Amino acid sequence: HSRTIFPNILGHRTRMEAESGAEYLLLSVIRGLLNGECSPEIRLVGCSVLASPCKDDKMIKPCRSTCEALRKDCIHSFEAIEMAWPYFLDCDRFFASDEEGCFDPLVGLKARQELALSSFSPEEPGTIIQFTYTSNAQMYSLLKRTAAKCSHISNVYSIGRSTEGRDLLAIEFTDNPGQHELLEPEIKLVGNMHGNEVLGRQLLIYLVQYLCSEYILGNQRIQTLINTTRIHILASMNPDGYELAASEVEDRNDPELGNQEGHLLNGWTNGRTNAQNIDLNRNFPDLTSIFYRNRRSRHYRIDHIPIPDSYWFGKVAPETYAVMKWIRSLPFVQSASLHGGELVISYPFDYSRDVHEERMFSPTPDEQAFKQLARTYADAHETMSNNDTDRCGASFYRTRGIINGALWYSFAGGMSDFNYLHTNCLEITVELGCDKFPSEAELYPEWKRNKEALLSFMESVHRGIKGVVKDKDGNGIKGASVSVRGIRKDVTTAEDGDYWRLLNPGTHILTATAKGFSKVSKRVHLPHSMNKAGRVDFVLEKVPVEPDIDDHLFPTVDTWDRFDPYNQFERYSEPDVAEGGIERQEKPWWWNYFSQSGISAPHWLLRNV
Repeated sequence: HSRTIFPNILGHRTRMEAESGAEYLLLSVIRGLLNGECSPEIRLVGCSVLASPCKDDKMIKPCRSTCEALRKDCIHSFEAIEMAWPYFLDCDRFFASDEEGCFDPLVGLKARQELALSSFSPEEPGTIIQFTYTSNAQMYSLLKRTAAKCSHISNVYSIGRSTEGRDLLAIEFTDNPGQHELLEPEIKLVGNMHGNEVLGRQLLIYLVQYLCSEYILGNQRIQTLINTTRIHILASMNPDGYELAASEVEDRNDPELGNQEGHLLNGWTNGRTNAQNIDLNRNFPDLTSIFYRNRRSRHYRIDHIPIPDSYWFGKVAPETYAVMKWIRSLPFVQSASLHGGELVISYPFDYSRDVHEERMFSPTPDEQAFKQLARTYADAHETMSNNDTDRCGASFYRTRGIINGALWYSFAGGMSDFNYLHTNCLEITVELGCDKFPSEAELYPEWKRNKEALLSFMESVHRGIKGVVKDKDGNGIKGASVSVRGIRKDVTTAEDGDYWRLLNPGTHILTATAKGFSKVSKRVHLPHSMNKAGRVDFVLEKVPVEPDIDDHLFPTVDTWDRFDPYNQFERYSEPDVAEGGIERQEKPWWWNYFSQSGISAPHWLLRNV
């Protein structure tokens, strides 16, 4: 429009007064602050409040429905940068209903968008993903907006914070978000554990959008997967490291800066560790050494090995701490951690059974199940299992793209070994390619190479055996053990007595035991043709509890619950408290835009004020 009227809705009496205020400054910089999210819509709606059109010398207010739709779409972008929703975009105060007579400030933009869309060929609707890199703020915003768009099947939650205070934000997909359903297996996908290995992070961000969009579009495969599985995705375990790696790459692309080779070399390592310079994949409790020391003892349980108290007196990264609590809190069945630097799937053990051997085949009792899990991803990947695929210095073509971790190279304190020895979860490490930070042009081809592998991996959790261990009254027994003859690694039942056991086809003898209950065994045949998990339930009878020598010699079950028993971690991460006992609140990073401009500081943009 070409005409407006003063005073405006906010009471500014002149154009100069309106353009000198914090509201105008916010609209000038909002595109940069939100990394392009919600632009240009937010500026158009904001400007419609500062300069509304008029007719017959009467102001026409913008439409409330437009404001409400904008707030729904964009509130998560503001939350991601810890900024409050601007007061002048209060839909009730400054906007009007259709009945009162209003105008839609986005009508012109919508018309242009419709015209652009009409030029596309009228094929079946499909998922549209922008294959670009995603900053931390954009990632948080995208996860929250996806959860809002698919609120019936998804939920965003934080598992903790990084060293520099960034959210470790996870998203779940299931037909009943927020809770565990009986017999529904839970899986997790973790990316960006090393901050400079970014392809996995991006693939998981694309996967989140794909799952939400395809479910809504009626993709039967995706609907079946989400309706029968609880999928947890942590796209970035190390957002601080990513921040450093991304700034390195920006410098590398700056023509003003010389020494390009130096930057390329730094890109291989800079940002790998967290902000405390801790390699997160060497920071987990080394339970593998404990396993090796005790494996010959007939009485020693090798599942649910407790965390030794001594571990807590070392340096435990907040990211490691958060992931350990997460792993312990949910009954994960299988997992994948996405890395970069090679093109191969590695599986536990990652730590060699001979401390002097750098490369030594070191299988777990679940070697066959792990190989099958690794094969599932490698074979569904476009090139990983091919004999002619270029590798990054190592030769994996003989094993068609999979390898035992310790046979590749040995290290202690890894996340995959911890998953296996501390919980029921089987985790593989997916090395996605030689380039840790590929160019944006490579992101779409990499998505095409990995999409089927990611989907096949998630679907593969529905194999082996699942069931419920109950007492005579039909109540689930929590913490019962289910063992398989010939595999010295038990799984334990979840809260309601349900369990999952990844097994390859064949005949297996299963035994369920629980303290104070009888022991029950069953013979089970899993045919090759089975495409879902077989159901095997157990009913145990109560028996008198007799003192057991094992309880005194090997009290592993009770000590599994000991997590940070001396509060070591909490002591080192207490909040900064000012005089008077009030926690000091630092101003967010964007506050300088306003505090240094000479205008009255917009405290209305601060949250919790």
